[in-house]
Amino acid sequence: MGRTFAEYVLGRAAGHPVSANEVVTVEPDFCMSHDNTGPISRTFKRIGVKRVWDPNRLVVILDHGVPAPSSDHAINHKEAREFMRGQGAPHFYDVTSGGGVCHQKFCEEGFALPGQVVIGSDSHTCTYGAFGTFAAGIGRTEMAAAWATGAIWLKVPESFRIDVSGELRDGVSAKDFILKVMGDVRSDGADYMSVEFHGEGISAMSVAERMTLCNLGIEMGAKNAVCKPDRKVFDFIRGREKSSDWEALWADPDAEYARALSYDLSGITPGVARPHTVDNYAPVESARGVRIDQAFIGTCTNGRLEDLRDAARILKGRRAAVRTIVIPASWEVYRAAMRDGTLDVLIDAGCVVCNPGCGPCLGAHMGTLAPGETCISTANRNFKGRMGDKESFIYLASPLTVAASALRGEISDPREVM
Repeated sequence: MGRTFAEYVLGRAAGHPVSANEVVTVEPDFCMSHDNTGPISRTFKRIGVKRVWDPNRLVVILDHGVPAPSSDHAINHKEAREFMRGQGAPHFYDVTSGGGVCHQKFCEEGFALPGQVVIGSDSHTCTYGAFGTFAAGIGRTEMAAAWATGAIWLKVPESFRIDVSGELRDGVSAKDFILKVMGDVRSDGADYMSVEFHGEGISAMSVAERMTLCNLGIEMGAKNAVCKPDRKVFDFIRGREKSSDWEALWADPDAEYARALSYDLSGITPGVARPHTVDNYAPVESARGVRIDQAFIGTCTNGRLEDLRDAARILKGRRAAVRTIVIPASWEVYRAAMRDGTLDVLIDAGCVVCNPGCGPCLGAHMGTLAPGETCISTANRNFKGRMGDKESFIYLASPLTVAASALRGEISDPREVM
């Protein structure tokens, strides 16, 4: 019997062949954290170890509240700066025009590499699976221990295979596909599993689209989600890679899976996740006409250049009917969208373009909701109170659907306005 992706990568890290459900101790290639670095550093100090095991393995990217919207955020930022400076850790991305949302920036900077093991103190660390990385979110205490010891134990996850054929039709995006998968699998349908995306449908997708798929792996309970590393990935990381110790690994054709599903992309239509869970999926027709107060385009799920361009396709020469907030996922994305005129199109349409960061996604700032308000968002979570008041409502959708809805002031099918 062949091996799965998770068995190959964790076996490589452990130094011996492993099988699903074994517990292994491995040294992470990189450890990512963000604004929660302050609290993690406090736990690290309580352990009693003065120095991290390898300062070159720590990556800290401030993004959840940038610039700091409160004194609490400012304190966390200060603690992160002092800790990284004190440890002599070079990979610190402060509140500057070189930062961005942690998961976007981590990949842009060449830390997400095929065959490596990455842990992050954020649940959407699984995004890096788009590069063939075994990437998993962990807790703050676990991260402090990993900084101190250079090791973490993991159970080798069972694997879930999703075969994807066909091509997406115009007006339909990778976000629509993964929302459909979420609706089918449900929020606990892949608990502690390694979700592998296979097939020609995935090969045809861009790296950005694959990042969208893997980003939402955690929303079905997965430990990690991953796509096969190919020429598109190799081209992306060339010249960016922060390590030479990587290897393109993938599952064997005869690997054993605990669960499997198949999809034809040509049958996918625009969809939404209705309040208040990510797996509350519905075709856009069933939500058409729901009045919205705000539209939000951005986040680690859909704040990349392709996403902003999709929104601009809809809004070019038109005017948004409701407040529409656009937040590029990084300053690299921001600059690219500025150079090619995408930001001009969005601004002319009435959108407010903010600096890269998480902002309203977690209800921090730059677009929190009032009681009774409804937002349609390209983010990855729509839990009660996620974007502000607990009596507000969040629908998740693709950048195309969000832009179409912003144009009309109600949830709309992008195919009707393109």
